[in-house]
Amino acid sequence: MVREVAPEAVQSKLDANEADVTVVDIRSPGDYEQGHVPDAINVPLPELPRRVDEREWDAEEIVCVCAIGQSSIQAARLLGSYEGIEADAVASLQGGYRDWDGDLESATSNGGADSSTAADEGPEAPF
Repeated sequence: MVREVAPEAVQSKLDANEADVTVVDIRSPGDYEQGHVPDAINVPLPELPRRVDEREWDAEEIVCVCAIGQSSIQAARLLGSYEGIEADAVASLQGGYRDWDGDLESATSNGGADSSTAADEGPEAPF
């Protein structure tokens, strides 16, 4: 059985930096770019089995997140089955983004950088 963690508990841990938490957003890259939990990594569910070896999964807690909290249960179950990943460390965000009221980063937020900075549109015209 996959443990589900309340959105408020994850937000609290992220705000307090009290625990080593890795958030894995399993939605599509387009959905991820529109808004995601700060510092979340994007590994779409269909890619998860072949990409699990790409990184170290040594966080105290690994929280999988999806749109409504259903697919993330499958992702958590999958991650927890891999050798080297503690099954007890893996959880699913209860209710997914539907229930997430915390902060979001997006492609336009520059990871917390000043979003009023204009995007680099290349060199100015010579005239």
